Amino acid sequence: METATKPNHIGRKIGRIRELRGMKQETLAEKLGISQQSVSNLEQSEKIEDDKLVQIASALGVTKEAIENFSEEAVFNYFSNFYDNSTAQVNHNNCTFNPLDKVVELYERLVQAEKDKIEYLEKLLKK
Repeated sequence: METATKPNHIGRKIGRIRELRGMKQETLAEKLGISQQSVSNLEQSEKIEDDKLVQIASALGVTKEAIENFSEEAVFNYFSNFYDNSTAQVNHNNCTFNPLDKVVELYERLVQAEKDKIEYLEKLLKK
């Protein structure tokens, strides 16, 4: 049994790339100088003119070819390989500081800055 999918649906690819980049339709619309509804229509289009595709690619921060050749499988393979390699590297690196200590240090500096502000304001009120 064969499924009737259209593997080269440019609009769907644009939508997925936009989502993977964490971008809303409104943001893409703003970058392209069109309405959000127009972006929605673009994402439903099976084909898009080359010059428009170049503009969309630029707004998404990718190349036209990246949109045309986009596939979900390639993305998942890339990220799973990236994740596997990055965890291997992390295991070999020795962290020289405790991140929690840095957070506490920052918090203490913020508290001290607030105390200094209060002291300064109290001096102003006394004058």
